[in-house]
Amino acid sequence: MVNDLEQYSIDHSVKESSILKKIQKYTYQNEKAPQMITGAIVGNVLSLLIKSIQAKKILEIGMFTGYSAMTMAQALPDNGEIHTCEIMEEHVLTAQKFFSQSAHNDKIFVYTGKALNTLESFKINTFDLAFIDADKINYLEYYKRIITLIKTGGIIVLDNMLWSGEVIDPKDKQSKVLNKTAQFIQNDSRVFNTLLPIRDGLMVCYKK
Repeated sequence: MVNDLEQYSIDHSVKESSILKKIQKYTYQNEKAPQMITGAIVGNVLSLLIKSIQAKKILEIGMFTGYSAMTMAQALPDNGEIHTCEIMEEHVLTAQKFFSQSAHNDKIFVYTGKALNTLESFKINTFDLAFIDADKINYLEYYKRIITLIKTGGIIVLDNMLWSGEVIDPKDKQSKVLNKTAQFIQNDSRVFNTLLPIRDGLMVCYKK
């Protein structure tokens, strides 16, 4: 759960909708790894970015129980859409149960299976924003493919890029991949990037 400083930040930010509160409550009561949920702070950052660039089409890798997808759907205009990829069928069923309770349900398109395969079906330069929050082993591959799908002036956000500090002296496979991904992005002239120490690290990349 959140610490006192995080709670203070949440208390002084736009409040979660009732459906987001339901998703969060369900996740902490029923999931084995509830900390995987995006949460209010990151959710508000994503919403702020969506509104700032007036995004209409979003790509998400890693849906989990649907909190981030619902957050972003709420931030989109009525004609907006979010295409979200999730490999776990049980998570898809859970998320869709909550989506069906929302007026934003029609904005959300869910793809089940390996995201790397799904990404091949999308056209280049068609998305305004992408959020990557899935298996860390494929982070670099996700970024390499998604950078071509994002329009000029679009944004890519990668979650967990600090990995509890393990990226500083990476030893396990996930930490090494995340460190390598950060180095690749740092040297990618196509983007203006900044790594923010928000929760477990948000890498925000603006495509030039």
